[in-house]
Amino acid sequence: MLEADGSFFDGSSAAKHKVTLRLDEARGFLTFDGEALAQPEEWPLAELRLLRDQPTGGWLTFALHIQGEDETLHHAARLSCRDGAMNAALRRAAPNLTRRDIHKGIGLRVVTKLTLAVVAVLAMIFVILPAMATSLAYLMPREREVQFGQAVVNQMEWFLSGERTGDLACTNPEGLAALAKMEARLTQGREMDYDLDIKVFDHSMVNAFAAPGGQIVLLRGLLDKATSAEAVAGVLAHEIGHVENRDATIGALRAAGSAGLLSMVLGDFSGGTLAVLVTEHLISTSHTRKAETLADDYALKALAHAEVSSEGLATFFDYVIERQGQGPSLPAYLNSHPPSQARAAKSRGFAATQQATSPVLTEAEWAALKAICD
Repeated sequence: MLEADGSFFDGSSAAKHKVTLRLDEARGFLTFDGEALAQPEEWPLAELRLLRDQPTGGWLTFALHIQGEDETLHHAARLSCRDGAMNAALRRAAPNLTRRDIHKGIGLRVVTKLTLAVVAVLAMIFVILPAMATSLAYLMPREREVQFGQAVVNQMEWFLSGERTGDLACTNPEGLAALAKMEARLTQGREMDYDLDIKVFDHSMVNAFAAPGGQIVLLRGLLDKATSAEAVAGVLAHEIGHVENRDATIGALRAAGSAGLLSMVLGDFSGGTLAVLVTEHLISTSHTRKAETLADDYALKALAHAEVSSEGLATFFDYVIERQGQGPSLPAYLNSHPPSQARAAKSRGFAATQQATSPVLTEAEWAALKAICD
């Protein structure tokens, strides 16, 4: 039976007691005794565990594994041995010496806490932050919102300009007059929360967007591809809906809050930033689809009030459908807009219910609007 000198710490005091260790491999025990012990003790070899923090100088310190009712996994008492032969024998004979034990039920508790944490984060992102963003959007001073919107438009202009220099805003007087007439037709007699500032940027992209504070930008590509002035009026009415619903401001506030929350939760480790961006996109698309649907509803009401046919808006959605058919389509949950087919059908069905309608612009005014960037 292998013997060696060791040190015993009873766990209740800092005193170190000299003991004699005996390795009884036949019975599977490590026994030890000493002057400080009333009687010899036996620790099963299978229950010996190395402590995580090992001293230097050739010492081996270990404890007895227990499954306490609390989070305790090791007995408070400790044994230390510096004898090389004994330590080598213990490493060979104690099968679980280096095992890292997990308290019974810890897996379920970890899963439960993780689930609660995920639910809390989702509640923050999908419920609390959107509600806060909406409240803050309505509390934001109007002049501050307008300044913010102007900054967004300036940033978008810089982005679209690329290598071009100078102002992208189109200023043909006849085209501006036609645009002003279209705006007046869509807003006349309607209570508006914002003074609209509508611009046309000289860019070939077929698009339009609304920024905070009543800022709306149409891109020349939209005018080039639109089949009629009514199509442009429908898109413009849609963007006015975004303005009146404060969608851009709410979206900016919500995105800032959710991106910050996700960054804290996911961290900025390798790939963390990408995860934040992807998750934020998935979150924003659900809110955007709802905003797009409400803006469509606003546009149809505005067109009906102005006695302008919504068939033009349907033709614009037809163009979008045609363009989508020329490339891979996105899954619905990755698309920030509702399905174009449904939007076209809704606009066309609404047009069928309209009574008296009239052109929003004369042919000459429509030609002037299309030439606004010339």
